[in-house]
Amino acid sequence: MNNSAITERILPEQPCVLCGAFNPVGVWCAACDAELPRLGSAHCPICALPSTGGSVCGRCLRHTPGFAHTSAAFAYAFPVDKLIQAAKFSGQLVLIERLADALAGVIHTRPDCIIGMPLHPLRLRERGFNQSLLLARRIAGQLNIPLLHDACTRTRNTSPQSTLPWQERGKNMRQAFSCSADLSGKHIAIVDDVMTTGASIEELARTLRKAGASQVSAWVVARTLPH
Repeated sequence: MNNSAITERILPEQPCVLCGAFNPVGVWCAACDAELPRLGSAHCPICALPSTGGSVCGRCLRHTPGFAHTSAAFAYAFPVDKLIQAAKFSGQLVLIERLADALAGVIHTRPDCIIGMPLHPLRLRERGFNQSLLLARRIAGQLNIPLLHDACTRTRNTSPQSTLPWQERGKNMRQAFSCSADLSGKHIAIVDDVMTTGASIEELARTLRKAGASQVSAWVVARTLPH
């Protein structure tokens, strides 16, 4: 199926958005769900990149990130990449709940609070919604974990990470966030749609640690894997 066909079919009460088969429950059918690129079990517990036997990878051993653990439902590959893009850039918000449910299904820890990756106010005004906050709200309800709506803000209107070379993404995110809440001793989970280099989550995790958080986890719908 081509990309435009997926986007055209992403409407409520329609056939499966991936294969077109009649699907009265959900937005994609069970058969397509079984074929989605789920993240393999042999991945680094910290950054979720593939690793031998599921051990901590060499990169995380050399540089321990500000977050302690990553949970991801899928690899960022077709057709999950197109589903996320349709939700994020085409406003196909019917997908958010299904993607959030898939992520909630791989969560095995219970933090004190959940935070959606903040958008800068200018970007929020342009898009009209924060897909990470919508994901976080759904997961918070599913798992009965408090959601911190306004504890963190993005103070710099950074360039979109997807437009930058990988080596520039960390620099782009420096001092991009602020946190007004006292998070002393709390375990916080950051919810986002995609992790590529992890630079955005890394910088937000540093901000949360400065606010007192004792542990930070990353929960993402999809993890970009090396080619």
